[in-house]
Amino acid sequence: MEFAVFLNGYTPGPAAHDTELEHTELMRELELSIAADKHNWKYVWLGEHHALTEYSHLSAPEVMIGYLAAKTERIHIGTAINSLSPRKEHPVRYAERAAMMDHVTQRRFEWGTGRGAGSHEMATFNILDKDSTKPEWNEVVREVPRMWELEDYEHQGETFTVPYPHNVLPKPYGQGHPPIWVACGNPPTFTTAGQMGIGAIAFNFEPIFNLRGRIEAYKEGIANCTEPIGQFKNDNVMITNSVICCETREKAREIALRKGRGYLVTMVNLYHDTMPKSQDAITWPGTPMSLHDIVQDPNIDGDELLDGIIEAGHMLCGTPDEVAEQIAAWGDVGMDQLAFGLPIEGMYHEEILECLELFGQNVIPEFDKDPVHSTDRYRAEAQPKYGRFSKPLPDIEWPTVIPDSALAPLPN
Repeated sequence: MEFAVFLNGYTPGPAAHDTELEHTELMRELELSIAADKHNWKYVWLGEHHALTEYSHLSAPEVMIGYLAAKTERIHIGTAINSLSPRKEHPVRYAERAAMMDHVTQRRFEWGTGRGAGSHEMATFNILDKDSTKPEWNEVVREVPRMWELEDYEHQGETFTVPYPHNVLPKPYGQGHPPIWVACGNPPTFTTAGQMGIGAIAFNFEPIFNLRGRIEAYKEGIANCTEPIGQFKNDNVMITNSVICCETREKAREIALRKGRGYLVTMVNLYHDTMPKSQDAITWPGTPMSLHDIVQDPNIDGDELLDGIIEAGHMLCGTPDEVAEQIAAWGDVGMDQLAFGLPIEGMYHEEILECLELFGQNVIPEFDKDPVHSTDRYRAEAQPKYGRFSKPLPDIEWPTVIPDSALAPLPN
């Protein structure tokens, strides 16, 4: 199992309306990513959302990825997710930017895709029918790998066109192309992702064991995939969860019971109307189902309640040894990558940095003993699908002289 951190520019409360504090949060998330790189974490996922106040102020992950490419050495950096509607932006731009990030990260870029968080976000771009984004994604995600490979790409499709041959540049760096992923909210999407040969990004707003059937559907789909949309199969399921890892059991459990935890889920229920709501279904501005408030009832045993939540797989909480035992107790749920949302609700910045280090140095080595990223292994198997040209080259006069300083000479 590999491990990741997941960032969204989450800026709850009045800070969302103060540009100084908004700046502080974005800079802190960059700091968390750089820290993760130093402590065995293999992936950092950066959200892309638009006009989702408080929930996500991270609208341009490519900008942060460029910064992190220069500040990190090993960690892979992905979009989670790049929404692909051609009404939002022409698909050639998605291909260009992904390939450019593949270069500046030195092949550490992961291309996470999807249809968008929901109707409010999509309406930012005058997209008023959220169901229409699904067929758009299906067309665009299949065409971008063709743009990455062909030098005479053209397309006459249902949702976009490139009317005559163009060489979309740059091409991805070296063998293959960035690993392709899709955000999976509804069960059928897991099967679709597997059949297409791309990775699944999943979110658990329910006990982690409930996801086993969906993961199995994905694994069946990818096992039967004979024609992946890209040059290789990315056989990966990433599941999000939450973690509180501290030096002492008492500190971790105290954080778990802090006031206001659960606020983020109310905003997920508000904005994400293309996926099922959490089990409590509390929607902003409804009061979040906080353990802090529940345990105020003298008839409820707070420790027993927290133990039940941990056992159900909703969260990890405790010392590094306890957290490792909790992961091991899940058994074979089937995910390949476990990602934790940051910032962790209820934790202050310095506490989150400590959690990243403790988990990275003490827990990750227990479960991830392979120094190579799984997506690097899959990419090493990449085979071209389309060739350089889809049609014979025209009979034209080609250059006979180029600058002496050119990186490669003309062929003889």
